[in-house]
Amino acid sequence: MANNAENQVFPLPMLSFGVLKKDVVVIGGGAAGLLCAIEAGKRGRRVVVLEHAERIGKKIAISGGGRCNFTNINTSPDNFISANPHFCKSALARYTPSDFIALVEKHGIPYHEKKLGQLFCDEGSRRIIEMLLNECEAAGVEIRCGAAVRRVEKNANFEVETDTGSLVSQSLVVASGGLSIPTLGATDFGYRFARQFGLAIQEPWPALVPLTLSNQTQGGLTSLSGISVDALVSCRGQQFRENFLVTHRGLSGPAILQISSYWQAGAAIAINLLPEHDAGTLLGEQQNREMELANFLSQFLPRRFAHAWCALNAPSQPLKRFPPAQLANIAKGLNHWEIVPSGTEGYKKAEVTAGGVATGELSSQTMEVRNVPGLYFIGEVVDVTGQLGGYNFQWAWASGFAAGQSV
Repeated sequence: MANNAENQVFPLPMLSFGVLKKDVVVIGGGAAGLLCAIEAGKRGRRVVVLEHAERIGKKIAISGGGRCNFTNINTSPDNFISANPHFCKSALARYTPSDFIALVEKHGIPYHEKKLGQLFCDEGSRRIIEMLLNECEAAGVEIRCGAAVRRVEKNANFEVETDTGSLVSQSLVVASGGLSIPTLGATDFGYRFARQFGLAIQEPWPALVPLTLSNQTQGGLTSLSGISVDALVSCRGQQFRENFLVTHRGLSGPAILQISSYWQAGAAIAINLLPEHDAGTLLGEQQNREMELANFLSQFLPRRFAHAWCALNAPSQPLKRFPPAQLANIAKGLNHWEIVPSGTEGYKKAEVTAGGVATGELSSQTMEVRNVPGLYFIGEVVDVTGQLGGYNFQWAWASGFAAGQSV
C-alpha cells in the first residue's frame, strides 16, 4: 500500500476550464453519494456532486420494480457480506432504518411493508429521488450531471478535472457504485481510482443474480419453467426461505438471488420443496393409498410443478405401488433436490456487486481512507454487500451518513 498520498494521479487527459473551489466533491449521484452530500451540506460544507450520467439516481429509479425498496426494518450486520463482517456495524448503528423512515415521513411519502421487513414506496421510486433532490437543494448542494471525471490529483487538496470544468476540494468522496447493470452506466471507475492510491480491492463478483444451468440440466427442467415455488434453498452453510422459479436460462426468484451471493463455481445448491414437512414421514403415512403421487404432492406444490417434477423424478402412479425404498428416494429428492449451476447471468442481471474496496483501508466510523486524509469511499464500491430486501439501500444511507458527518 502506498503510504504517501501526495501527487497520486488518476491518469486521464487534462482539460482546461476555470477552477471551482469546494469543500467536498462527491463522485456519484446515487443513493450513497446523495445522502453524503446532504449531510455534508447541512453541516455548512460547500458540496458538489458529480454524476457522469445525464440524470441522478438511475438505479434508485428501477429498484424494487420501480417502487424502491428503500430500507428493511430488520436490518442487522448479519444481513451483509464482507471479508470483515464487523466493519459495517458502526455505520449501521449510527444511521438506522428508523432514521431514513423519518426522512421519508418528513416528505409525506406514503410507503408500505411488503414482506420480511421490506419497505416500498406506494407511489414509485421517483418520490425518493425527488426527496433527495429537495434535500440537496435545502442543504445548498450543487449537482452536475454529465460530469465524467477525467483526472484527479492529490496535492495539498484534491484537484479534479471533469467534462464540465475543474474543481479543487479538501475532501473527495467516491460513491461510484459497482459493475452491476452496465446499461445504466455502471463502470469500474471506483476500483481503478482506488488502485491509483494503492488501495487493496476484494475481487468483485456479481451478487443477487440469477443462476444459469448447463444445457443438459436445463433441458431436463424445461417442463418446470415459469412456475414460482415456495422453498428453502441452501448452499455453503446459508439458506433462504422464499420463492424460486425455473427460467429458460436457469434458476431465479428471490431465494435464488439470495443464495447466489454465497454460491461459488462448482458448488451444488439444495432445494427443499417441502420446507415445512419431512417428506419421508409424509409419504410413509400415505403409502397404502390409491391416490397418485403427483395428485398428492399437488396439495403442497403448484399442481403443474408437482406433475412436471414427478415426470422428471418419479413417474406418477398410485402411492401404494411404490416400493418403500423408492418412496424413500422420492422423499429425499423432495427435501433435498440438488442442482449444480453452471454459472450466473453476470453483471448485466446482478442487482449489486459484491467485493470492492477492502474495508481494512477505511475507517469504519467515517469511511475515510486511513492513509489518504480527505479521501472517502462509500456505498456499493466498498466491500460490504447486503442481502436482497432493502439492505443495500440501508448500507448506502448509513455509509453516506458516516462520511457526510466527517468530510
